[in-house]
Amino acid sequence: MPVTAIVQEIQRLYAVSVRLDSLAEQHPLVSEALLVISGSVRNTATLLEVLVATKMSPLLGDAAN
Repeated sequence: MPVTAIVQEIQRLYAVSVRLDSLAEQHPLVSEALLVISGSVRNTATLLEVLVATKMSPLLGDAAN
């Protein structure tokens, strides 16, 4: 189901954001840029999550509960 695929990508985006945060801690010279990118990735994941919740939840029916 397409919604499931999008939800999986959302989870992957959150994981990428966490990894970038971790890299920022390890690489002080580029930490600020990595944190900005991480925040953008996290915001994108959140926006996708809202999109799924508002526009695609009816497609899931009872599977969402």
